[in-house]
Amino acid sequence: MELLGIFDLNIIIRVVSALLLGFAVGLEREMTNKYAGLRTNILVCLGACVFTIISIYGFPAITVTSVELGTRDTARVAAQVVTGIGFIGGGTVLRHGATVFGLTTAATLFMSAAIGMACGAGMYDLAIVATIVAIITLVSVRFFEKNVLVSSTKNLCRLKISLKCQNNNADKIYEHIVDKYPYLKEISKKADENLTKIIVILELNSKKPMQTLYKEFQKFEGIESVSIQEFCEA
Repeated sequence: MELLGIFDLNIIIRVVSALLLGFAVGLEREMTNKYAGLRTNILVCLGACVFTIISIYGFPAITVTSVELGTRDTARVAAQVVTGIGFIGGGTVLRHGATVFGLTTAATLFMSAAIGMACGAGMYDLAIVATIVAIITLVSVRFFEKNVLVSSTKNLCRLKISLKCQNNNADKIYEHIVDKYPYLKEISKKADENLTKIIVILELNSKKPMQTLYKEFQKFEGIESVSIQEFCEA
């Protein structure tokens, strides 16, 4: 019973609410295979919540005979969360040539921190509404970009293709790739005694880029194997 007395139900509710709302945001990132998924968003949300609670309750003002000897700034610790979360968000941003990946994931972590701070401050209505709006924005805007803004460069997916083909078919396949795909970034060809290995990095505007490429290469004879890796950021 004495152990139970050290727990504050109000603080527990704030921490649990941050966990659940961080889970909701992280689930959307996890389902779309982004760099920062469930664990990262949950921990960011929880951390921001805990820092906010500490900022509010951890540094009480000191009073003696009604004369205040110290003051507390409840926003001081919480304000540093906004700055600190930038370091985590920066770690999710990747640059490859002129293309930048991970900005949406970094912004989502920033939002998770804000939701956690709202939970820590006991502003549950704001935290819940912010979570719902964030998830709706991530899902609906992605759908809008892929189905309405079909020609947008944001729909370009970067893919790495590694294929092995018979030597007598290599030049034909190589020339087809160069002529067919305008967003070709890199291409190399290396032949040995029996097979030629072609490695390609390109960007493709398609709803199902991997399926499109597999169907395209099925038309050619002499291809022994095809491997495609996709790097998309919505």
